[in-house]
Amino acid sequence: MDGAKQAACDAIERAKDDLFKVSQDIWSHPEENFQEHHAHEALTAFLEKYGFNVEKHFHLPTAFRAVLGDGNTGPHVAVLCEYDALPEIGHACGHNLIAEVGLAAALGVKATFEYVGKPVGKFTVLGTPAEEGGGGKIDLINAGVFNGVDVAMMAHPSRYNDPTIEFLAIKTVNVRFLGKAAHASVSPWEGVNALDAAVLCYQSVSCLRQQMKPTWRVHGIIKKGGTKPNIIPEETELDFCIRAPTKVELTVLEGKVQQCFESAAISTGCRAEIHWSTRPYLNAVKNLTVADIYRTNAVAVGVDFEKYRVPDGSNTLSGSTDMGNVSHVVPSIHPIFYIGSTSFSHTRDFTTATGDPIAQPFTLAQGKALAMTALDILSNPAILEKVKDEFNKAIELIA
Repeated sequence: MDGAKQAACDAIERAKDDLFKVSQDIWSHPEENFQEHHAHEALTAFLEKYGFNVEKHFHLPTAFRAVLGDGNTGPHVAVLCEYDALPEIGHACGHNLIAEVGLAAALGVKATFEYVGKPVGKFTVLGTPAEEGGGGKIDLINAGVFNGVDVAMMAHPSRYNDPTIEFLAIKTVNVRFLGKAAHASVSPWEGVNALDAAVLCYQSVSCLRQQMKPTWRVHGIIKKGGTKPNIIPEETELDFCIRAPTKVELTVLEGKVQQCFESAAISTGCRAEIHWSTRPYLNAVKNLTVADIYRTNAVAVGVDFEKYRVPDGSNTLSGSTDMGNVSHVVPSIHPIFYIGSTSFSHTRDFTTATGDPIAQPFTLAQGKALAMTALDILSNPAILEKVKDEFNKAIELIA
């Protein structure tokens, strides 16, 4: 590693205790979509302590931004933090570690600017709330926050290391079936059973899975199934998510699932109210140019892509993220990284793993890798030209 990259890694090492403390603080105070007030204060206080000028409550109550450089001397790279948690099971997606990676990368880039003696471009660390269904990044895109950003980066904890994991497009839907209440024993013929509609709907979707592509996903819950067993339910409610690798395939799947909802209503005599989300998460557009630079830097700081890789023949699809939306407007990477656990995300075991000190060396390595990747892009205009060329070609294919 050259001197600037070594300066970045050294700065992160010096701050590792503080980085661990802020990660633990967020892990110990899980907050859901747009309610990340404690995390917002903890993260911005950390950045201010290390000399960053922070814009708190940036466009959103729990978003923030800190900027180094003015953008007049080179490219603009942004590293994104996430810090919201899941209901009931806390940081089962490891956003406390994502935030820590972002802070570490910011410290590393700041150290490289100081080592060089001046900014070699513009660097932003951006706090993006509400990834778990709230779409905070979509709000920031719509507010123009990513205008002028050349490359966006973040890294997500996992049970594997992978620089180019697939992230699916996702759309959510709420379905209400409205029937008619009646006494379930005295006069059931007077009722129209909304629970029957909900059950038929759920079973129809389950049958549909037999004819779905292996890369498609549909999953849901019955939120409301009635009030008492001796009353024919007059209202039921379900929530579903549908996922596919592209926007086009997602639209096809939406049509198939819609038929399941409508047929359940027709067969039971209920009325269906179907409300699809208007803010879908898009699939992630890969940028192999940036991903290759990241991989090289990650290997240099000890990340093992062979030992902790996705097993051959295993499902290489991941979940969904509003970082996918960012990748449609800015060249982006969203690698996943091993944290010393074989647990899957969105489980209580993974919550334990994201708060375990064992995850720290792996997390710090990601901060170093992103800082070094940012430095490579900031200091070499030829790289950025290649990055943008790949991005433009990818977006043309989607269009």
